[in-house]
Amino acid sequence: MPVSDRYAVIGNPIAHSKSPDIHAQFARQTRQDITYQRLLAPLDGFEAVVKQFIAEGGKGMNVTVPFKLDAFAMATALTPRARAAGAVNTLKFENGEILGDNTDGKGLMMDIIRNAGYAVAGARVLLLGAGGAARGVILPLLEERPARLVIANRSLDKARELADFFSTAGRISVSAFSELDEAFDIVINATSAGLSDDMPPIPARVFKKGGLALDMVYGNELTPFLRFAAEQGANVRDGFGMLVEQAAESFYVWRGVQPDTRPVFSVLRPPSS
Repeated sequence: MPVSDRYAVIGNPIAHSKSPDIHAQFARQTRQDITYQRLLAPLDGFEAVVKQFIAEGGKGMNVTVPFKLDAFAMATALTPRARAAGAVNTLKFENGEILGDNTDGKGLMMDIIRNAGYAVAGARVLLLGAGGAARGVILPLLEERPARLVIANRSLDKARELADFFSTAGRISVSAFSELDEAFDIVINATSAGLSDDMPPIPARVFKKGGLALDMVYGNELTPFLRFAAEQGANVRDGFGMLVEQAAESFYVWRGVQPDTRPVFSVLRPPSS
């Protein structure tokens, strides 16, 4: 009897991950014969868990906190977008090779443009934070040709480092949080502040009435950043859509089939939730 192809999401913690539910929906929709599980790896045991999964016939993995840099280091080949991001969230195991990819930026663009209905091309975009989450989405943002991209961060040096790294892909300005003095069409929070019920110290003037404010963090309640943005008249969106869209891109990397994300939204996050 044929054995289903095995996939997993690896992280620490991992019990909260919605990825198995998302990929189960994709598999049913596209008639792909796969299984997908959560794998909890010790903080110092990522590589050992991955190698065991490969030895047992595993075909691919999604990688979440805190192992995206470990996955980058372990990959034997990297896609251009993974190399630009400096981190890997998708691993594909084939013919003895470990391919590292990063689908976060593509997922974010799909969610903003297709699901939220905002054009990045020609828009004024503010990206909050200069860590790994921000780095992973800068190249896809620049590829959409925004009119302006500003990175704001507590440490201006870290923001400048990112701007310099991506200087060949497009022009990036940098700013301290307190010195932001203009309104933006799209404001993206790539800091982890929402995880601790906090928010970056940004002025209300950065939000444009009717503009989009997106937090990469997702949950049952609005983050402080999204509550503040809504008070200023912005339309708000959490990171759930990005999660689903990056998962769809990972699924395509593994299976060569592009799933439709719309049914997943209606099943996993009904309109009333």
